[in-house]
Amino acid sequence: MVYTVAATTLTVAAPLGCDTQRADGAPQASDVLVTGTDDEMLVLEVTAANEVVVRLPRVEVGQGITTAVAMMIAEELDARLTDVRIPLADARSKGNQYTGGSSSVRSLYDPARQLAATARARLVTAAARRWRLPADSLRTWNTRVVAPDGRMATFGSLTASAARIRTPDVSSKPKPAARHKVIGKPTTRIDARDIVTGAAKYTGDLAVAGAKPTVVARPPTLRGRLVSLDDTAARALPGVQAVVRVPGGVAVVADTFHHAFQARDALRITWAPGPLASLSDKEIRSRLRAAVPRLGTPPHGSTQIEGEFAFAFVSHAPMEVLTAIADVRSDRAELWFSTQTPMDARETVADMLGLAKSAVRVHVLRGGGSFGRRLEFDAAIEAALISKAARKPVKLMWSRNDDTRHGRMRPASHHRIRASVAGGRVVAFQHMTASVGESSDKAGLTAQTGGVRPLPSDSGLYNFGRVGGDSGGIELAIPLGAWRSVDSGTSRTAEEIVVDEVARGLHQDPVAFRRTTLRSKAAKAVLAKAAAAGHWGRPMPSGTAQGVAVHEEYGSAVACLAEIDATDPKNPRVTKVVMAADVGTAVNPRGLEAQLMGTAVDGISTVLRAGLHIDRGAVREGSFADFHYARQRHAPLEFEAHIVPSGREPGGAGELGVPAAAGAVANAYARATGSRPRSFPLDF
Repeated sequence: MVYTVAATTLTVAAPLGCDTQRADGAPQASDVLVTGTDDEMLVLEVTAANEVVVRLPRVEVGQGITTAVAMMIAEELDARLTDVRIPLADARSKGNQYTGGSSSVRSLYDPARQLAATARARLVTAAARRWRLPADSLRTWNTRVVAPDGRMATFGSLTASAARIRTPDVSSKPKPAARHKVIGKPTTRIDARDIVTGAAKYTGDLAVAGAKPTVVARPPTLRGRLVSLDDTAARALPGVQAVVRVPGGVAVVADTFHHAFQARDALRITWAPGPLASLSDKEIRSRLRAAVPRLGTPPHGSTQIEGEFAFAFVSHAPMEVLTAIADVRSDRAELWFSTQTPMDARETVADMLGLAKSAVRVHVLRGGGSFGRRLEFDAAIEAALISKAARKPVKLMWSRNDDTRHGRMRPASHHRIRASVAGGRVVAFQHMTASVGESSDKAGLTAQTGGVRPLPSDSGLYNFGRVGGDSGGIELAIPLGAWRSVDSGTSRTAEEIVVDEVARGLHQDPVAFRRTTLRSKAAKAVLAKAAAAGHWGRPMPSGTAQGVAVHEEYGSAVACLAEIDATDPKNPRVTKVVMAADVGTAVNPRGLEAQLMGTAVDGISTVLRAGLHIDRGAVREGSFADFHYARQRHAPLEFEAHIVPSGREPGGAGELGVPAAAGAVANAYARATGSRPRSFPLDF
């Protein structure tokens, strides 16, 4: 349902995932837009300058959502992509501004296209009435309405008259897919030039009046406590504006970040160790293993193929470090930062400051990567508290060390899987797991069962007879967060390794075995495409091999084929990756290819190199010098992404490829070395 707004320019709005309709189908009074900023709406405005502006209630963190939405709008309006602007909306008080779960394109596809189709119908009607021509004789092209005799009018010149039209003379239904000229065509990002030239603005680039650079001294152990502080030397240094205590440490506000870091290092602080000071990886892994529920009794007469798998903690490590600007006054607060959950951030900041939610304004900025990290807004909360204590605006930056050692991370987990084989097939499949949960009381370790989301294996990717699983966990005072692909990134990886081992036990080729046991046509199709494009089964030198894995989630399917050179088993190199995906309608195939390439690097990293160690309650790694995420020299020399054509509406894609890439890399390594990898990353 799309509403038209009375304005001096054509402004239309569509509800986003909110039930705002009366039983009789008419809009409620609260649904009528007056200013074009209604909380529950996706709003499109055609300006007199011939720009089409849609303020997006999602955040751009490099995934290309602004380009995808611009393509949807340009498609239905027949507008030039360069005439479409997609700024990010400020935090709202209601509605849906959540960016995550690979849901953005799926949630916006229908509303965005309906919005633009409605605007187009009114613009065409306005032109028809101006020229006294039948509306169905006109067409739209390049952000213009065109008459049969060649006359043209820009959308901008029609916007005021179009705003007064309530019932258009032509259909406002979106185009059928067969008429798409923009959607489905590989398209360069609309912000690409701004990014590479530095014109794109991130939080650190903003110059908010009076906002002073700020950093925080943090304890050496996770959630260590401040015992004593001597800030005499720090306050005496040039450029220092303030030193204030915050829950996570001691903040220094200064004229420049150089001065702030100097003063931070001059602080004399005594810390009490955090609640995990007696724990390291060995103990954590042992307790995780003990928390995994026991496997049940296997079917009578079956043979068992089993495996146990351990996955380390992993940092999100977005290239742009966490930065937040806060200006807190006695009666209001204003913040600028990149966030996937701006509404939650606004409400939390308001509660912590003792302000009404309406007194807090959150400006959402683009982020230089996230992978789930910006679902949490630690830096924004801290910046607001520092601004309040220092009584001045601040620009807080978490250093790479801050986020690696004190920021959110993917939980460590342990998996126990058993495939029961009889009569040449799998008749039962069990997957038990335990993962670390964040203790609410921050008081150390407590064993528990449950509390972990159901396993992805419950979806029944394979025809494995009786499929089941259960979960347990332990609680630790460790800051945790959803990491790209969340549970699937570990669970499916472990399962795909076992699938390969089942195929080996049945003396079957891994691809052929999957073809006979996969349930869905989409999964079979992407596997066939990846195998064919990657020349599965080709002869390879000793110490090298291919590996394959499949995954389904978010209404999409993906397969990955990886080739690895493990002639030096301690320094393996993935040399080639071929991925095939069916995501329904791929709005921007070029953007999807970039997403899949990123997931391939994630799989290479988390399987071969990248993990966080806990040493006596402290994170050992502190930067990219020792948190070994894949660099260019570790990236595959060849990469291919194949998009399987589909007429379905879009599925999710941003997180889809991680489990398949990780599983394929692990399986390639196993085949190249003749080993059975069980602990990840392999160099942990």
